[in-house]
Amino acid sequence: MKSKVTLSLGLLSSALFAEIKTTAEQQIFGSGFTFKDIQAPATNDFGTKATWKIISGKIDQNSGGIAALHDGKVPSNDDTPRENFFFAAGSNGGLVHVDLKKSVDLKRITTYSRHFQNRGPQVFDLYASRSGEPPKGAADLKNEDWVKLASIDTRRPNRSMGGRHAACLTGTIGRFHHLVFDLKPTEKKTPFGLTFFSEIDIVEADGPELIFLPSANPAKVIRFATKDKKFSFIVDTSDSPQYEKWIKDDLSPVILEWYPKIVDLLPSKGYEAPQKVTLQFKNNVPNGIPAYATGSFITMNARWFKNQLRKEAKGCVVHELVHVVQNYWLAPRLNPNPRQTPSWVTEGLADYIRWFLYEPESRGAHYPPAQIRRMKHDASYRISANFIDWISRNYQKDIVTLINDDARHGRYEENLWKAHTGSSIEELARAWRAQK
Repeated sequence: MKSKVTLSLGLLSSALFAEIKTTAEQQIFGSGFTFKDIQAPATNDFGTKATWKIISGKIDQNSGGIAALHDGKVPSNDDTPRENFFFAAGSNGGLVHVDLKKSVDLKRITTYSRHFQNRGPQVFDLYASRSGEPPKGAADLKNEDWVKLASIDTRRPNRSMGGRHAACLTGTIGRFHHLVFDLKPTEKKTPFGLTFFSEIDIVEADGPELIFLPSANPAKVIRFATKDKKFSFIVDTSDSPQYEKWIKDDLSPVILEWYPKIVDLLPSKGYEAPQKVTLQFKNNVPNGIPAYATGSFITMNARWFKNQLRKEAKGCVVHELVHVVQNYWLAPRLNPNPRQTPSWVTEGLADYIRWFLYEPESRGAHYPPAQIRRMKHDASYRISANFIDWISRNYQKDIVTLINDDARHGRYEENLWKAHTGSSIEELARAWRAQK
């Protein structure tokens, strides 16, 4: 999906800048940074020759660093911190200074960002100066040497914030020596509102011919919804159109049946599971990862699915749908001091629903007692699913619902197993291994 919005410019001190045009686009489907009216990132723009520096704010330790802003590269998917620049979680952002090393006539400035949710949009002010003196801090931006070129906000009301965003200034921008980007959070309800900036292009007038990153596959999607229209789904097949028939004939009926079932199985008071779920086939998912969920987005490894359409493919998607409904990313919003849920619990619950409810006939997580005696309950995935199934049959039939509710609210701790079953996690594990 592509959209175009025209953004208002910041107040300018001179009519010289009245011809600046600021536009923005958001691309949710398809792949790469291909937009309708905004050019793709260039690998040889003038910004690659400039000096980039942080003059306020702290870079997040998981960020790829300031070099990510001008290296001519863009991230491979919607959640790759090391391939983006962003300020520290929980901060108010900061100032990025670009020293062009000389006064340059500018004809375009474009910022690109990518993330699956809150870190996708861009919120910032852009300042410029002809002076040869670099700024020392925010106070300098109020001096008469500096002008605000634009105030950018690519957030859209009632629309998903995820995807790829681009904001572009064109026209008579002016001749400048320094630029400062005042980057701000997109939201403050959680610590994770600092934009994943993927690249910033600074293009000079009469510069060399630009070399752009390759165009991406055009967006191609399949849409379907439950009969009551409560839940809707989009499958992006831009990277793998060969799966369209399988999606329509085999996968969509499974999703339509099982997503509502999973929602009913994993309730919490006042909680509403995502009503719109997006699934995307990608060719660049690392080997060994069949699929993964981030928020209400599921990314599927197109190469892995190739040989699994009649084997584990549908079960894999069910597993990821569980993660969407679990929504343990919600914990920081529901609990000021959330506890982290161990991965064996998260994955064990998802595999329990997959192997023991969705496809019990496959017996994919069944093990003989002799083998279980050598297992650890927290080995995750199928093994932990077996452990959870055993508890549900022998101690507490609602254990999956209860533990999930604890995890979603960020209050998971091991003594909850005793609170729910009457036995500690150690006692349960011993009894599970001792079964005949």
